[in-house]
Amino acid sequence: MPSKLLSPTVAVLAMLFACCTQAALAQSPYPFVPADFEPPETMTQETYRMRMLSVADVIKDYDAVMSSEAYIKVLWDNVSWPTGLTIEQNLIDLGWHQKEFQRKRSFAYTITDLEDDRILGAVYINPTRKVGHDAVIYLWTRPADQTDLVAPDMVREDVRAWLEKAWPFKNPVFPGEDMPWDDWYALEETKR
Repeated sequence: MPSKLLSPTVAVLAMLFACCTQAALAQSPYPFVPADFEPPETMTQETYRMRMLSVADVIKDYDAVMSSEAYIKVLWDNVSWPTGLTIEQNLIDLGWHQKEFQRKRSFAYTITDLEDDRILGAVYINPTRKVGHDAVIYLWTRPADQTDLVAPDMVREDVRAWLEKAWPFKNPVFPGEDMPWDDWYALEETKR
């Protein structure tokens, strides 16, 4: 079908699907959870909820990421993201996260208020080849001057309990919190 016959939304989604399918196939080729494991759809706490990050979140996610850029760089060592992020690139990234979640290759959750009106942050549960660890978890939240519903320490403790209760991991790690970044980078990696 010629692209001029497609609505702008359908054209963008078609482009996104093509890009994300290739990116998803290239990123994490090995599942790191059992094939029969069903990842939890949500985690709900007193002041916030976590659910799968998806392309439907692009506008709210972009606002949350870009308004938290300086704060994210404080939380994560040696990271250039999200500097220069465009809304189009964010859409591609969200499509990749959504596809990886569906394929059980990695799991990106958005943190929202209980009404699902505002994105407050994100949690990423990823495979790792670092010796002694079976999952690596990164998270960020909006800074305190933007919300009093969440904070990294609070979310981290909630996620630790959730991982222990609902996930199959034996030794997940939060780099920068469980160990200094330099130690994390220096850990030996296993071959697949």
